[in-house]
Amino acid sequence: MTKHIKKIMIIAIIIVLAIISLPKLNKIILKKLYPMKYEEYVEKYSKEYNVDKYLIYSVIKAESNFKEDVVSNQKAIGLMQIMDQTAKEISVNTQIEYNENKTLYNPDENICLGTKYLAQLIKQYNGNYMLAVTAYNAGIGNVNKWIEQKIIKEDGQDIENIPFKETNNYVRKIIQNYRIYKQLYEEI
Repeated sequence: MTKHIKKIMIIAIIIVLAIISLPKLNKIILKKLYPMKYEEYVEKYSKEYNVDKYLIYSVIKAESNFKEDVVSNQKAIGLMQIMDQTAKEISVNTQIEYNENKTLYNPDENICLGTKYLAQLIKQYNGNYMLAVTAYNAGIGNVNKWIEQKIIKEDGQDIENIPFKETNNYVRKIIQNYRIYKQLYEEI
């Protein structure tokens, strides 16, 4: 066998091995991009408030990319980007003693309040996750108005009609994150 043929065979073997290991490599890379950080809190509150843990991870990924000290231009704070007034309202009937300078920066308390709020929205919209995450971003008043004006349907399946571009993109991002989290981590 000539050196040239040996090189071609080695390259072919490397290519075949790369193709075989590509799905595993992709999964490793995706798990780095879509981590399950703060798992103890997400697990705890997903069970306590009956919210799909992959939805919680999707919201955290979209809102803060797992940075617990981030503050938005609108003054939403922490992992799940909760506004101060919303946090005060949600913290009622929880074990959390709300402190506006500390609570939302604490991962445990932020995830607790964010998950409780998501649970309330899911209940308000009869189990519809699409409408719940739309309201999480745009507010309940806007979502109710859009439904009333028939801009979006009560089944939440027409997100392309959401009139706020930011919210429209946000809901699409949540859907994408959710699908990826389920594909990466869900036990079949």
